[in-house]
Amino acid sequence: MADTMGHSATATRNTKVALGFCLLAIAPQIFELIWSIGTIFGWGTGRGPAAVVTSHATALLAGAPSALFGSFGGGAKKASSEVLLALIYSYPLFAVAILTLFMTIRSAQDYVGGVVLMALALLALWASSDLQGMRGFSFGAGTAPRMFGGLLVALSAGIALTGLLTDGPAMAHYSWRGPLFVVAAILFFALAIRPLGVVVTAFASFMIAATGSHETRWLEAVIVGACLTLGCAILFPYVLGLPMPMFPRFLIQ
Repeated sequence: MADTMGHSATATRNTKVALGFCLLAIAPQIFELIWSIGTIFGWGTGRGPAAVVTSHATALLAGAPSALFGSFGGGAKKASSEVLLALIYSYPLFAVAILTLFMTIRSAQDYVGGVVLMALALLALWASSDLQGMRGFSFGAGTAPRMFGGLLVALSAGIALTGLLTDGPAMAHYSWRGPLFVVAAILFFALAIRPLGVVVTAFASFMIAATGSHETRWLEAVIVGACLTLGCAILFPYVLGLPMPMFPRFLIQ
């Protein structure tokens, strides 16, 4: 009875970890989808949400398998960026997620940490896939990122393997509030800098990031945010010479 309950608990934990890896496998596509929502409100340029969903869904379900089987058949057609993202990043992580369902994880922190590092390495390999590689003995722009990315893949695989072979600590409690609000502040700054200007965007981004901590003292946060906003207003246009709007577009017009 105890063995059955232990096996059931392990299967439940593995299922949650596998689902997390599946979400990690499509994280870049989700990020681009969230970014594309800003185009609806005129906060950025690029493809709309419908085009992003269609292109990535087509790449995952049809384009990547076609390119994969075409390479075995000797085809030399150049793959699109979405297809390369699916082949280099998403598919390996989906494979890891499937294998996780059938494995006994003895050190969850090592295993999950290794897979997350592997995801970063695979993302670097995809980002450098369109850069020029080595030609003879001369290094291209993509040589170093691919070398370091490949090395990180090997090291992260070793860390994940350690989590399967040796006993270690389980997953510790992790608070998502801090990273969530910091990422929200970064996205807000990137989307709002043009329509709202440096002054409003910098101050609002700092206050959004400050919301990520229970220990925030709001009076001090407002004072620090105002000082940082003043520093940004001096740094960007006058010190760095960047042509950034200072105030909201509707006030200038």
